[in-house]
Amino acid sequence: MIPYRLIDTATEHGTTLKLYQRGIDFSIRVDKAGDLMNSRTHHSEDVLAELACKAIIGRKKPHLLVGGLGMGFTLATALSHCGPVARITVSELMPAVVRWNREYLGIVAGCPLDDERVVVIEQDVGKVMSDHRNGFDAIMLDVDNGPDAFTRDDNDSLYGLYGLNNAYEALKPGGVLTVWSAFPDDAFTRRMMKVGFTVEQQRVRAHKNQANHRHTIWIGKKP
Repeated sequence: MIPYRLIDTATEHGTTLKLYQRGIDFSIRVDKAGDLMNSRTHHSEDVLAELACKAIIGRKKPHLLVGGLGMGFTLATALSHCGPVARITVSELMPAVVRWNREYLGIVAGCPLDDERVVVIEQDVGKVMSDHRNGFDAIMLDVDNGPDAFTRDDNDSLYGLYGLNNAYEALKPGGVLTVWSAFPDDAFTRRMMKVGFTVEQQRVRAHKNQANHRHTIWIGKKP
């Protein structure tokens, strides 16, 4: 098997990210923790966007927020489901991830950053939400490993009660929050409910062809 080849390394916000390539496949790895994401496995990220877009069908000129650019799969799926007059704001803290999407990764997701409906903000998604009260019809969060985050210690401020209330206030009435996680987390479900969301949880395939490997997605609806 052809080994992965290191393409670039970036240290930002106290975290070292490394981009690897093997043929048409890419991998982003974090310090010594292994794969953070891989272009071969992205089905659950697609579902994250599909569920958000399905929940706001019929809204005129919807404004969506994607928290965490990753390899662009969530953004690409949202673009394919939200219609021509939608706006999508992408919040990505790591400038290297944005740069890698423009220079290397765009082709694997269909170059979604080139779409005129997209605006990228290189900022923490929590700050973006707090700056846009009542501003979004849908918010999709895919940051680190979800509520069981490992890249940044302060991701509790995103997935704890404070962060969830921040997301709730950033949504318009009837808006939806979808959250991706590598693992189930009953405590997180309870926190979502505590801040006012009606909550549904789904276990979905990490890859269409991997029935035994599943990720968790929460769908929180604001009344």
